[in-house]
Amino acid sequence: MLLGACGAALAVTCILTFDPPRRLVAQGPYRLVRNPLYLGAGLALAGAALFYQSLAVLGYAAVFLLVTHAFVVVYEEPTLRRTLDEDYEAYSRRVGRWWPKL
Repeated sequence: MLLGACGAALAVTCILTFDPPRRLVAQGPYRLVRNPLYLGAGLALAGAALFYQSLAVLGYAAVFLLVTHAFVVVYEEPTLRRTLDEDYEAYSRRVGRWWPKL
């Protein structure tokens, strides 16, 4: 119980003191696609569906990717455009949302 309370206190502290980035830094996999973590999670789910030959997990992967796409388009990208202005506009022209631009 004490460990849970300490974890909750740490989480609340991190949330209240969160300082969002003030400039765009596109390094590592973010140089290729704008959402590599979501893409990796979706591909991992799809891989698990193939490995276990499970239509249920494949359906879960499809729903995950659809919900993630909606979240990115409806909330995340407009927020980044509003927060980072021209930097994000140039980045989104240069780097694909889900697929690398050649």
